[in-house]
Amino acid sequence: MEDAALTALKKHGLEVSDIDHIISHQANLRIISALGQRLGVPDHKVVVTIQKYGNTSAASIPIALDEVVRTGRVKAGDIVLLCAFGGGLTWASCLIRW
Repeated sequence: MEDAALTALKKHGLEVSDIDHIISHQANLRIISALGQRLGVPDHKVVVTIQKYGNTSAASIPIALDEVVRTGRVKAGDIVLLCAFGGGLTWASCLIRW
């Protein structure tokens, strides 16, 4: 996920410091935390919902995004990085300017 995130940032001329929120696949806390640490992003920018919903598979990113939007964490103009991985060595990232 780190490579996918850095590729997306580079493609759009952004730096890691431009990210306001990271929402990754909520597989487990170790993986979620590792992504933030590898990118050098403060913990408060890494969205964690696994403790509330568990690993909801493909729905984990949309659920986490909905949670931060509904609670007002995401503001207009924020850069949100979505990162996912799955079976068969698949991965993807997406940047959204809210």
